[in-house]
Amino acid sequence: MRLCGEIPMNQVFEGIRVADFSWHAAGPMIVKFLGDHGATVVHVESTTRLDGLRTTPPFRDNKPGINRAASFADYNNNKYGLTLNLKHPEGRELARKLVAWADVVAESFLPGTMKRFGLSYEDIKPVNPGVVMISSCNQGQTGPNAVKPGFGTQLTAQAGFVNLTGWPDRPPVLPWGAYTDFTSGKLGAAILVAALDYRRRTGKGQYIDLSQYEASLHYVAPLLLDYSINGTIASRRGNKCASAAPHDAYPCVGDDRWCAIAVFTDDEWLALCQAMQKPELAGDPRFATVLERKKNEAELDEIVAAWTRRFPAHEVMATLQKVGVPAGVVQDTGDIMNDPQVKHMHRFWELDHPEMGRHHYDTPSFRLSKTPYELNMPAPLLGQHNEHVCTRFLGIGDAEFVRMMEDGVFD
Repeated sequence: MRLCGEIPMNQVFEGIRVADFSWHAAGPMIVKFLGDHGATVVHVESTTRLDGLRTTPPFRDNKPGINRAASFADYNNNKYGLTLNLKHPEGRELARKLVAWADVVAESFLPGTMKRFGLSYEDIKPVNPGVVMISSCNQGQTGPNAVKPGFGTQLTAQAGFVNLTGWPDRPPVLPWGAYTDFTSGKLGAAILVAALDYRRRTGKGQYIDLSQYEASLHYVAPLLLDYSINGTIASRRGNKCASAAPHDAYPCVGDDRWCAIAVFTDDEWLALCQAMQKPELAGDPRFATVLERKKNEAELDEIVAAWTRRFPAHEVMATLQKVGVPAGVVQDTGDIMNDPQVKHMHRFWELDHPEMGRHHYDTPSFRLSKTPYELNMPAPLLGQHNEHVCTRFLGIGDAEFVRMMEDGVFD
């Protein structure tokens, strides 16, 4: 039986060492992929400038605290926690020791911040030629808007997602959270893995400039292509689809319970008519083809909703899926946590946190057959592993560590 904190054997990134200067969501999520597959990760922050997610709700048991934030915990498991005062000369010197130790350096500050600390790629490369460094920020390291500060919530609007979300007769709706952090984070992880594979084959490191703005545009590429060719500006459609009807979320029995139904083909339409026990609708000229169903969509939605309101959402879903009609319950977070398929996939992993106790952690959305991920360390308390990192990873003596602590190096 492994002890908490021990890295499982034969993990794909076992032996890879990461200095993680990133914070908030996108950067930590990129690094988390490595940590979940065996890399040794040191997450660096400061007591005077915390990782912003430490002060962002939700908090465990709704009790605020810098070690109780669920989002910070979720993106920083399998990481050691180190606090460094980078304004202190010895703090910067320790940071240089850390990047010399590392195979990967990740950061998500405003462009120029790492250079001011003497930790840019140009500074690191002479002492660590094989290092792979990734900078993840809103709009990249260069260009007219590169130095503008911001968060993923604003960037989500700039990347066009907000204009697509909501109903055509209402103002745009902001998707939950910093949406571009989640889209760019996955792409960033893939890029970082490619760089590590290149390093493995050639022995050469490299610098990755990840613009979250640019990365997120890949997810609206078809709409950008439509504009470049046809001049079409995509906008809000609510739950509608140009090539399907009915296509919406329909009310079911219970408080705020819904089932999404999507009918694309005539065969699916006939099956829906039978399931609703309204076979006469199949011969109704108003609904004979998808074009006619789109013309009379408002009336069609009322008919479908009158049927779904009579049954629980899961019953509607099961009935329609059985006859080949695409349908899915609109699940809330409680439904997801108790979904039998999610439990089967072990999608949420439980770890014992020193302050939050038994806590759920998100796992990667894929599983490697020969080297599956494993979550073995909860997110660190602030500065929890200062001594461990300094004395075991960086070779600092005990007496020297105590002196540095007294001098404010770890503030």
